[in-house]
Amino acid sequence: MQQTTEPIACIFDLDGVLVDTAVYHYKAWKQLANSLGFDFTELQNEELKGVNRMRSLDMILQWGGIEKSAGEKEILAAQKNEQYVAMIRKMTIAEVLPGALDLLTALKAEGIKIALGSASKNSALILERTALAHFFDAIVDGNSVSSSKPDPEVFLKAAELLNTAQENCVVFEDAAAGVQAAIAANMMVVGIGKPENLPGAQVVINDLSEISIREIEELRKR
Repeated sequence: MQQTTEPIACIFDLDGVLVDTAVYHYKAWKQLANSLGFDFTELQNEELKGVNRMRSLDMILQWGGIEKSAGEKEILAAQKNEQYVAMIRKMTIAEVLPGALDLLTALKAEGIKIALGSASKNSALILERTALAHFFDAIVDGNSVSSSKPDPEVFLKAAELLNTAQENCVVFEDAAAGVQAAIAANMMVVGIGKPENLPGAQVVINDLSEISIREIEELRKR
């Protein structure tokens, strides 16, 4: 990784990094699968991490052995999203993951630029419900990109909006596809979760309470 004196910038995925909405995605997809006559497991749900809504639907329909037209898929995706949004409307700041609030507060106090880089199309609602919106200098989500991770578009756009060179950005990700996207964007990566699930991440932690600003800046020396 190229070393530079330019300040770092931090780009955070949302689901599984700052807040835990995976359970709501799982419940909504499971309801949809059950309505179509088949089941959807938590293990399968793991494979959908970082994957956008339509691609997730395609994977679920394939698992269920069901074919639908493009129009029918749009209807099913909308149904799933309605169920999901009804659940996340009840979220509170209590659902922010450990360490997230403290790290965002510390980064903001240091004047370090912060962006969101998420596949979610409901990021604005989630950030509002969890009182995190004010931390972000830029928000890039599923409404503003055309390609999902592992394509690096979401992170490249975030760096552009932050007016920061790609090699000065540190991405925080809980999904293999997100780690791959960050690497493709020539960015540093902190993985959240288990090392075996996040190949390529420079460091892997359980949650954001396990890393400091100094340790984030040290990634440039690796």
